[in-house]
Amino acid sequence: YEELDPILRGYVEDDLSPEELVAAGHKPETVARVIQLVDRSEYKRRQAPPGVKITPRAFGRDRRMPIVNRYNPNGGVRAR
Repeated sequence: YEELDPILRGYVEDDLSPEELVAAGHKPETVARVIQLVDRSEYKRRQAPPGVKITPRAFGRDRRMPIVNRYNPNGGVRAR
């Protein structure tokens, strides 16, 4: 969690780009993997019932990511 928490906080709560996270000192391959896992799990968060919001920024209304057509923010189509 020592490495994971700052990446998640930066990506989800502070809306930092992958480039900004790498510039902050995180390994590029770790940043790419964490972002991939977060984005690919977006549909699961939409299936879950509403939960308590404990930070200023939460999944859901505060952070909407497309979940159809294998959306890839870096261009192209994701492999299945």
